[in-house]
Amino acid sequence: MLREIADLGFTHAELSHGIRIVLVPGILQAVEEGFIKISSTHNFCPLPAGIIMPAPNLFEPSAPDEREREQWLRQTKRSIDFAAQVKARVLVCHLGSVRFFWLSPARKLKSYLEAHPDTVVAEDHAYQAVLKKAVHKLRQRMPKFWTNTKNGINDILAYATDKKVRLGFENREKFEELPLDEDYASFLDGLPQPNPCGYWHDTGHAKIKENLGLLSHRAHLEKMAPRLIGFHLHDVSEAGKDHQPVGTGKVDFKMISSFWRPEHLLTLEFSPRLTVDEVRWSKERIEKLMAEEPALA
Repeated sequence: MLREIADLGFTHAELSHGIRIVLVPGILQAVEEGFIKISSTHNFCPLPAGIIMPAPNLFEPSAPDEREREQWLRQTKRSIDFAAQVKARVLVCHLGSVRFFWLSPARKLKSYLEAHPDTVVAEDHAYQAVLKKAVHKLRQRMPKFWTNTKNGINDILAYATDKKVRLGFENREKFEELPLDEDYASFLDGLPQPNPCGYWHDTGHAKIKENLGLLSHRAHLEKMAPRLIGFHLHDVSEAGKDHQPVGTGKVDFKMISSFWRPEHLLTLEFSPRLTVDEVRWSKERIEKLMAEEPALA
């Protein structure tokens, strides 16, 4: 797996939340042999025993069930250990979600957009009313879940610091996932100082949220720029499908590249359905943008 990535011209790789335990010996061998380096890993990595499919939300720090929160803490510490073992700089983390007993208010947003496919969300007053009501319901139900998440994060800060692994808290694509985008800056600023935490920006997730009228991609990056530590780079098709080749969809990578800095990690995060040529083209497009960006010179 890692030899194939290296042969495509990559010097570093991120180990995802789909890494099965049986792959670990080969990964450690690749790192020892030095033909590729691990820049980051993604919680949970490796997967818990018995899990064979990608499962980043298998356990959530926001969960009402204390046993699930304990499992999240245990598996996250295990992932931090592995990140340190492979000399990764960052562990990318999801931070849970708000759970609804019946139906998430996001369903009404989806239904409206399906019934009005030509809607311009910023200009449609009826959609904005539905959106405002949905966000209100989300915030009403959020406090206990958000408190659980913040308590869980506080429980791992010292552990990650001791292992010299940074925690990259990733923006999410689903309406009910945490943190809410407008809360990210105050959340990170409110953590005990110093801490190993930062913001990890996923371009596809932000575009999906922008399509829902939940944020402005540029404004969000401007707000989060001082806290950025890395990016997941992938495009979003006209139909809203993410993890697509760079430059084939609706994401403004020229705009995004203006926020890149030398200390940031840039990870191409693609669907496994992409061809090798599509990966190469995407890599070339990103490298071209990097060459054009004065901040990276």
